[in-house]
Amino acid sequence: MEDFDEYVRARGGALLRFSFLLCGDAHRAEDFVQEALIRCHRRWRRIERDAGPDAYVRKAILRQFLSWRRRRSASEVVSGEIADTAVEADAAQRIVDRDALWHLVSGLPRRQRAVLVLRYYEDLADADIAESLGCTAATVRVHAARGLARLRDNPEVSLLLRPVEECS
Repeated sequence: MEDFDEYVRARGGALLRFSFLLCGDAHRAEDFVQEALIRCHRRWRRIERDAGPDAYVRKAILRQFLSWRRRRSASEVVSGEIADTAVEADAAQRIVDRDALWHLVSGLPRRQRAVLVLRYYEDLADADIAESLGCTAATVRVHAARGLARLRDNPEVSLLLRPVEECS
């Protein structure tokens, strides 16, 4: 199964990033990717021949994420260590804004978050997203519209979208 090993070496990082964007937790993202790859390994020859590995593995990861039942409690707060090194203000603000936006996206329902990640991170068309989720393209558009509307309605988003001159 050298083909499988080569695929994992070549695409493993991208698969982990995709999984992380879905769940927001590095360890859980690794678990989703690992479980999906275990399931794909058994059928690798057929996957390579019939479906094309990228779409199939991405769909397997997506299914792991969507079927995952254990949710973090709403009171759990993720915190990181503060770096001792000085960082320029613009870079620091970008990091703060990115974290704030991720926090807002992670608060979306699973399907809405999955649609937004597949659309804006993976750059997939509605038909491809629909195939991955097992629904229609119209349902994908509804999830995307509702997810984006929910983000726009959040007062924190207006702070993230302030004009550049206000950031200086």
